[in-house]
Amino acid sequence: SWNYSFWLGTVSAALLFLLVLSGLPLLFLYIPSVERAYASVKDIEYVITFGSWIRAVHRISAHLMVAAVFLHLVRVFLTGAYKNGTGQNQKREWNWVIGVAMLLLTLFLSFTGYLLPWDQLAYWAVTVGTNIASSVPYVGPATRELLIGGRTIEQATLIRFYVLHVLFLPMLIGVLFGYHMWRVRKDGG
Repeated sequence: SWNYSFWLGTVSAALLFLLVLSGLPLLFLYIPSVERAYASVKDIEYVITFGSWIRAVHRISAHLMVAAVFLHLVRVFLTGAYKNGTGQNQKREWNWVIGVAMLLLTLFLSFTGYLLPWDQLAYWAVTVGTNIASSVPYVGPATRELLIGGRTIEQATLIRFYVLHVLFLPMLIGVLFGYHMWRVRKDGG
């Protein structure tokens, strides 16, 4: 029902599909090199036919997906849809946890995509983000080194965030999304 769900889950799924669709041409046009990343983004925008449109669709869809997933979780929380109903073997609380994990993955996808142009904003975002990660007790410094590929922000850092953005995070979100939808159907959603 439109009044109850506002179709926010469907909107989130449609935006994820649009992001994959618009990301595929960008995958082949972007060059993940510290020396060439910024120029390749400018080439996509100003040289490639419809490149600026494809990049704009990808960027705006990413912003909208963050908002839609957040609003979807707010709606589920406020309506109590995460609570088990009268059916047997429902695991709606577990599906809520999966939804929160997908929100965190969506935020991390947005962060990694923000870094790919490799301009000054991206460099300082990596610096601030990885410094925040390094403040976690015990595992923080090792996590920072794992994320940036050493002790300094350089080529290894860009490659790691690129691989996270185009391979690992989308695969993980796809698996969680498939399980999430299966749980919704199984629990009577």
